[in-house]
Amino acid sequence: MPHGNTASDWLRHGMRGFDAAIAFSVSWALLKAMPGLDYTQGIEYPLLILVGSLLLTACGEVLGLYQPWRGRSLFTMLGVYAGGWFLAIVLLSLFLVVTQGAIVFSRAWMLASSVAVLGGGCGLRAALYGYLRRLRARGRNIKRVLVIGRVDNIARVERRLESLPYIGYRISHRLVDSPADALLPRIQALVSDSVFRRDFDEVWLSYPLSEGDTVKCIAEELLSVPVNLRFFPDLSDVRLLNHRVAKVADMYSLDLNVSPLNGPMRLIKALEDRVLGLLLFVLFLPLMLVIAALVRWRMGSPVLFKQYRHGLDGKRFRIYKFRTMRPHAEKGVTRQATGGDVRITRLGSFLRRTSLDELPQLYNVLQGRMSLVGPRPHAMDHNDHYKDVIEAYMQRHRVKPGMTGWAQVNGLRGITEDVEVMRRRVEYDLYYIDNWSLGLDLKILAMTLSKGFFNANP
Repeated sequence: MPHGNTASDWLRHGMRGFDAAIAFSVSWALLKAMPGLDYTQGIEYPLLILVGSLLLTACGEVLGLYQPWRGRSLFTMLGVYAGGWFLAIVLLSLFLVVTQGAIVFSRAWMLASSVAVLGGGCGLRAALYGYLRRLRARGRNIKRVLVIGRVDNIARVERRLESLPYIGYRISHRLVDSPADALLPRIQALVSDSVFRRDFDEVWLSYPLSEGDTVKCIAEELLSVPVNLRFFPDLSDVRLLNHRVAKVADMYSLDLNVSPLNGPMRLIKALEDRVLGLLLFVLFLPLMLVIAALVRWRMGSPVLFKQYRHGLDGKRFRIYKFRTMRPHAEKGVTRQATGGDVRITRLGSFLRRTSLDELPQLYNVLQGRMSLVGPRPHAMDHNDHYKDVIEAYMQRHRVKPGMTGWAQVNGLRGITEDVEVMRRRVEYDLYYIDNWSLGLDLKILAMTLSKGFFNANP
């Protein structure tokens, strides 16, 4: 049977061709559909379409789009695709500006083609992703897995796979490591029988971290079997944040708490904040001027409420909001607004209910101190309190705070008098950090427009 790597290579080549064909077909169809474009007198338009289609796949390759996505998030995949699309657009635009070739092409066609390629690519990829999930849930396109480990660890892996039938992995063989039955002779016999022919596609090892020597010994025995070998350490008693394997100082490291926003992903997040943030700032600027005038008229100066909050890596920054309360002096711990709070004015109550008081934070986004999407920044004394009460609370600060977040669009916003409510909010924040993607950010922004803008809490 063909080795798994060969099949994966064919699939990666197929997906590159799939993306390039979508980009080429959509752009060419729009070229023929748009009236008034004369593209028959030269090769400029066909050449630009060809170069753009190939550049899209090249940028996707750089961002890791063509790695295996079995068992991984759809939104992460779409986010990486959108990142590759955006990078390709930027590079192609820079090339046209530098060579002064932009004047040759219709700007309306370039804009329409760019948007259509993004929409068509995301839509067709999502459809293919959904089709493969349904296929795997029916027992097809399955990878057969041999699991080796302690009985409790194997049972944990089995339960996880049974709860996710659409992932496409099925345990076909088990080798239980127990004191009553020597494991190495059985593995050696397995290797002897499985070098050229086997009835499994991958080997998974599941052991506690404390048994690293055992894992090393088994891995050395399995080197002769040409299949993927994966180690699933039992980390159930360790709080993880986007864990990964890295190589540091020529040593392999299992990083237990890292931010997903590194390398190209950090650049994509920054571009998202700057580009979308600037567009939203310009869009809402007239409204912000009106609100500022109303606050000045009804409540006097100052128009803005300014307060220090903890940002990325716990560093302080000054956050901006429209003032919604009458002037008052804070003593000791910051007192959260409550229902019927006499400090809140009628105009301030309206601004809070509609979240319009948060609009000045678009300036914080353009400063680079906040993101459009991320964990909401809490008062500094609240951070000082909850860091000792809620496990992994300060891990929220591994990314920039956001104007909106996964917790907020899931209804966890406003006052947090109950520790359990704050604990749930933190869980949502950590889920966002652990599963960040451009697609997830766009989903949260869309959910904010539909149900996250209006707030019944003070």
